[in-house]
Amino acid sequence: MSIDVDAFLREVALRLRPRMGELVDLLVSRMREEVPSVWAYDDLADPAMQSVSQHVDTVLHFLEHGFDISNVQAPPAAVSFATRLAEHGGQITELLRAYRIGHAAILDLVREEAAHLTTDPELRDAVADALIEETFDYVDHTSEQVVTAYQHARDIRLQRRLIVVNEASCRIGTSLDIARTAQELAEVGTEYLADFVTVDLLDATLREEGPAPAQDVLVLRRIAQHSVLDGCPESAVPTDRTHSFAPGSEPASALFTGHPLRHRITLADTPAWLAGSEAHRHAIGAFGIHTMLLIPFWARGSPLGIAQFFRHRDATPFDDDDLLLAQEVTSRAAIYIDNARRYTHERATALALQRSLLPSNVPRHAAAETAARYLPSGARAGVGGDWYDVIPLSGARIALVIGDVVGRGLYASATMGRLRTAVRTLADIDLMPDELLTHLDDVVIRLQREEGRDQDEISATCLYAVYDPVSQICSLASAGHVLPAVVPPPTDGDPVANPQVDFPDAPIGPPLGLGGLPFETARFELPEGSLLALFTDGLIESSTRDPDSGLATLRDVLAQTDPSLEDTCDRLLDELLPSRPADDVALLLARPHALDANHVKTLELPSDPSMVSHARAYATDHLAAWKLDDLAFSTELMVSELVTNAIRYGKEPICLRMILQSTLTCEVADASSTSPRLRRARTFDEDGRGLLLVAQLAKNWGTRYTRDGKVIWAEQSLPGPPDAPGGGWA
Repeated sequence: MSIDVDAFLREVALRLRPRMGELVDLLVSRMREEVPSVWAYDDLADPAMQSVSQHVDTVLHFLEHGFDISNVQAPPAAVSFATRLAEHGGQITELLRAYRIGHAAILDLVREEAAHLTTDPELRDAVADALIEETFDYVDHTSEQVVTAYQHARDIRLQRRLIVVNEASCRIGTSLDIARTAQELAEVGTEYLADFVTVDLLDATLREEGPAPAQDVLVLRRIAQHSVLDGCPESAVPTDRTHSFAPGSEPASALFTGHPLRHRITLADTPAWLAGSEAHRHAIGAFGIHTMLLIPFWARGSPLGIAQFFRHRDATPFDDDDLLLAQEVTSRAAIYIDNARRYTHERATALALQRSLLPSNVPRHAAAETAARYLPSGARAGVGGDWYDVIPLSGARIALVIGDVVGRGLYASATMGRLRTAVRTLADIDLMPDELLTHLDDVVIRLQREEGRDQDEISATCLYAVYDPVSQICSLASAGHVLPAVVPPPTDGDPVANPQVDFPDAPIGPPLGLGGLPFETARFELPEGSLLALFTDGLIESSTRDPDSGLATLRDVLAQTDPSLEDTCDRLLDELLPSRPADDVALLLARPHALDANHVKTLELPSDPSMVSHARAYATDHLAAWKLDDLAFSTELMVSELVTNAIRYGKEPICLRMILQSTLTCEVADASSTSPRLRRARTFDEDGRGLLLVAQLAKNWGTRYTRDGKVIWAEQSLPGPPDAPGGGWA
């Protein structure tokens, strides 16, 4: 019976061979109906047809020559089809279902043809049994081979996907810069996925944080783009240019729903939102763009923008796996971009806060010519708490301040503002540098207590220097801050010779916030023409240079004679900071001026009430010599009251000093530390009106304390225009 079956099957095969094309078409038609997902990929149609054709040919071959499946090999087209299906992300269940449908269809065709050749029921049953047994064995062997090929291709695809994701993790988000992060995404996308990639972000999210914009106000800014072609010729929108998508368009829907989209593009079937732009239509036709992906940027539940991936040189269209891969890479980039965006906003806010707290212009003061620079740190480091200040003091003196709050961001900037305000407040009561830092240390300790235990410890450094143009003495104290550089004036014999840059021999106290440790004031002469350079450690320290090298470079630059302080500031930054600094930098240069001795008059007075008239006469005589007779009455009255108070309530020695600069200052010093106070005298009181008269006549007045007592001073504006410069500077 087996011989009859084999012969009969051979006859069936010979009758079916001429109809092979028809059989293939029937099988393909049936598979299209039953497994439509396989035919969704246009580039799989030909491999599928070839696979079916080779399977039919192989089955007919076995029917003609007898089944021997011990060495059967799956047709090459079937292996190729399985591999391509895996590369497109197709499911293995689709492949196996196609085999089952094909097997059933071939059985039906052979049995139908056999029914035409015989009416013997026994032969028909034998043929059916033989067909079922042999074809099942054939399908088992060949499907096992194509499944192996499918799994191998799938593993390669998954490995490639992991490589791309890993590469994206390494190359995207290397900085906290929005444009650079977006450009990194575009470059990775064109290297592994597409031929042209664009990255657009919502313009509103770049300007400020807030709720997602309404869909009818969809304005985006092109942040980055990259192409396999030089110059991105496919681009219809230049980088950093704004554009918009129509409300309800597919990009708008993808952006606000967060769902990615894949599009096939042809000249005959172009999406309306693309067809509406002549530039887009030209790019599609000129470069042959055939597929694109729309991948929205979402981070922390809010839309940020959209990335577009295009293919034109790669003939393979995007598939579902490409869509998933692009979505995964883009989602990672979205987090980095959102971090960069938030950091940029915070840094801009901190920088704006810090700049608002720093002097907008270095105050001009007759006692010293000054110039300053503030340079924020690089993007990753964040804005710090460096600051500087120039504070006018009584007696024609000037205070130079520089400091650094430990930490970064808004908190450091806000703390810096609080400390700068505290320094200005303490400077108003004319404390000695060491006493001022002691009080400032108490302020920092109080701030630490107010912040609570869960807050970071507040720490800062500060240098406070006071220059007196009358004595040409500079007094300074340091709380953990690097000492300033001092450049002596050029010698008369050789004005072009490089001076010897040095640092004062002064102790450096502990940083602010430790408490209980003393500060010391150092005094040194600072003659006319000298240069004092105050700076924070960010100027001389870096990851590639030790502080000693930085100080050596600082000395070299300062030793070069340059009359312009502004140019000196620029040269210091250029030489010491060739790249963006890792830490904030504050720099303050001061060139002191000495006050001409003819504009400072001093009179020692005994503690005798009769000397008040002598003091008045002394003052009016010198006002006449200075041609300030218009101030004689008010000055005489103020000198009389101040000297009277010193004789009545103070201790010897008593000294009257008159200083003529941009204002006229009258000072009376005595050895008592008793604090004078302004009080309201009653109608019949015989005293208590002296300081009230001084306060009414003077532009400014106050008290400062020295090691030996106190000084009460009063300033008057000089006659003439408010901006008329004062004289008396050497």
